[in-house]
Amino acid sequence: MIGAYCSVQPLEMERHAKDLYDADCLDESGSTWTYLPYGPFDSLSSYQTWLTESCLGDDPMFYAIVDRSTGKPSGVASYLRILPESGSIEVGHVHFSPLLQKSRVATEAMYLMMKHAFDLGYRRYEWKCDSLNEPSRNAATRLGFSFEGIFRQATVYKGRNRDTAWYSIIDSEWPRLNESFKKWLLPDNFDNDGRQITSLRELTAIRE
Repeated sequence: MIGAYCSVQPLEMERHAKDLYDADCLDESGSTWTYLPYGPFDSLSSYQTWLTESCLGDDPMFYAIVDRSTGKPSGVASYLRILPESGSIEVGHVHFSPLLQKSRVATEAMYLMMKHAFDLGYRRYEWKCDSLNEPSRNAATRLGFSFEGIFRQATVYKGRNRDTAWYSIIDSEWPRLNESFKKWLLPDNFDNDGRQITSLRELTAIRE
C-alpha cells in the first residue's frame, strides 16, 4: 500500500526489525506501550523474538509503516479478526514510535489500510481499545469511526482489567470518509510549517 507520504509494507524481520526497534527506543519512558499487552522491549533480540512469535502469521497480519521521506519504518499496525465470510476486519496492534506520532505519515497509513480493506470488499472495519486509552479513542473518532459501546471486563492484561471500547466504520460510510481523507491529505491543506488548515476531525464529522 503506497501513498504520498508512506508505504505500508508486510512486516519482514530482516528488512524492518532493527529500524523499528531503534525508532521505538526514542520513547524513553515506554509510555507508548501502556495499553498494549506486550512491550516495551529491553533489547533488539527480545523485540525480534516477539516479532517471530507473534507478528509473522496471517491473523494478526502485521505491516511496517515506512516514511517515504526517510525510507525507514517507524511504526506497525495489523489486520486481525479477519472474517471474509462476514465481511468484517479489524485494525489493531497499532504502535507508533515518537517519529510517527501526530504526523501525516501516521494518518495516511491508517487511511491506506482502511481503503485496502474496503477495496477488497469488506463491509465492516473495526477499531477496539482499552476504554481508558483516551489517545486511541480520540484517534478513532478523528479517523471517522463510530462508537458502539463498552464491553465490560473484556480481558486482563499486564495484571489489570480492560474494559474494551468498540468502534467501527461500515461500507455505506466509506465513500464519504474516503473523500474526507483525500481532501485532508492534499498538500494545499498544510501551510509552509506543515500545520493543517482544515482538520481531519472536521471533515470526518460531517454526516449526510
